[in-house]
Amino acid sequence: MTALIALGSIVLILIVLIDTFETMLLPRRVRRQFRFARMFYVYSWAPWAALARWVRSEKRRNTLLSLFGPLSILVLIAIWAVALIMGFALLHWAIGTPLRGQDGAVGLGTYAYFSGVTFFTLGYGDVTPVDSPGRFLAVVETGIGFGFLALVISYLPVLYQAFSRREIAISLLDARAGSPPTAGTLLGRLARFSDLERLDQFLGEWEHWAAEVLESQISFPVLSYYRSQHDNQSWLAALTAILDTSALVVAAVPKQDRTAAWMAFAMGRHVVVDLAQAFHAPPVDPPTDRLAPEQWNALRDLLGKAGLKLNEGEAVEQRLRELRGMYEPFVTALSIRFLMPLPPVLPAGEPVDNWQTSAWMRRTRGFRQLTAVDAVDDHED
Repeated sequence: MTALIALGSIVLILIVLIDTFETMLLPRRVRRQFRFARMFYVYSWAPWAALARWVRSEKRRNTLLSLFGPLSILVLIAIWAVALIMGFALLHWAIGTPLRGQDGAVGLGTYAYFSGVTFFTLGYGDVTPVDSPGRFLAVVETGIGFGFLALVISYLPVLYQAFSRREIAISLLDARAGSPPTAGTLLGRLARFSDLERLDQFLGEWEHWAAEVLESQISFPVLSYYRSQHDNQSWLAALTAILDTSALVVAAVPKQDRTAAWMAFAMGRHVVVDLAQAFHAPPVDPPTDRLAPEQWNALRDLLGKAGLKLNEGEAVEQRLRELRGMYEPFVTALSIRFLMPLPPVLPAGEPVDNWQTSAWMRRTRGFRQLTAVDAVDDHED
């Protein structure tokens, strides 16, 4: 029995060390049937998301969902630490390590205390090993504990730097594409500002952003659960808006060179396909058509008034449907998985950006929202 306990404790220690290494240090997707960190997120997110669905207030629901990412990484680190401590405690208990300061038989609780003190390098000295195997295990656990704490301290800043870079770009999209961001608003404002010549540069920047999102959220999957500061923004909404914009440029915008749009589209689709595979979210058809025929006509009218006349014809519409079919099932699956709503292609009304609102301005009687279109019209007048 003691031999089995010793073997089980060694296996537990190795599993935790391998899982920690793969989660924090290995910058690639690991394909194994059993991986503790993945199982933790699968079985902890499901009840958390179910609880959020019961919350009627959208504001409170989003607040609850935003807590999952930061709390989950803290809980996961705590589980790893406790598992390592108990693994070494069981190993000491199995081999019967004699401890100075303890008379008679030593219980598992004392070994757990000794293991915790050793793991966190507290060095109280009230309980110490007497024989050589016990001292050897204490030295090994001290080294693992020191390395574990150093790894955690270095891991969190890297995680938040990646999150910050992602969110800066999303915030910049607010004034350009509205809140939530939509392809119709983005193209309309670029056309209204006579800034369509910068479209290629803009899409090139977002191609790089999409590549960074793919690299960071594959390396650190917990980032996918981190939500934006504003409820009407998210990394998935921004990525969907860029895919919508790229698809429209490739299929319908009268433009000689569509290379930048195609590259941004290819990178964006790569992101959503890989993330859907990483989170085991199979593609799902959208519940409703995101660009129904009447919306397509409204979009053409809106952009036409802004100075951008889209190409027409059955071939254009067929090409646009094909492009949308390449990514919409994947973004829909990710939307369901993370409870992040997808933005429309065409805004339902005049978009109100986050920079235009505040708690005080909403209470001011007669306040006129200044839109990007109004700003141009006022300048021309």
